Amino acid sequence: MPRPELSELDHLREVERLANAVTNAAAAEGWLSFAPERQEATSLQRAVNQLARGLRHYHFPGDRCLDEDDDRPTVKLAGVVLLRPSAMPTGMEETYQEACARLGVEPRPEGWALWNTWGEGGIQVTMIVSAVDTTVGLLENWARSKIVYPVTPVPSQIVQIRQGWAGPMTFSPLGAKKLGLTGQP
Repeated sequence: MPRPELSELDHLREVERLANAVTNAAAAEGWLSFAPERQEATSLQRAVNQLARGLRHYHFPGDRCLDEDDDRPTVKLAGVVLLRPSAMPTGMEETYQEACARLGVEPRPEGWALWNTWGEGGIQVTMIVSAVDTTVGLLENWARSKIVYPVTPVPSQIVQIRQGWAGPMTFSPLGAKKLGLTGQP
């Protein structure tokens, strides 16, 4: 039976799945390490440990892993908000339809992503974008302590830009650091 044709992103996810299987097997054998290499580690153990350290990245559209994104700069985000018909952010008391009406956007089955960032002069702005899958990928990475940011959305993905930040947001690593929310001095 022929293998299905994979998109580049699906291929990357499949490679990542297989690499996770390798590192999980090494962990089960008791020798996987995220610490500096032991002197007695074999070349295979060193390679698998290095692979495991690099696997903390979940791939998503716009993560700069594909060549097509190379000419677009990244957006440094303070945080994000996902608005979906089936699940609204904790602490947001309005319904999905009410939130869409307040923002001046049409409700969509897939929802909206609100990207809180900085405009010229450091002004706080929110970009309302259709890049929901990208935002889910960001959250997956941030949950793994991986500091990644998306490429700038194409104009058709940006519905509007509003002054101020939308909330309640999930802070990015950069946003938490800039706002002094990391618990670090």
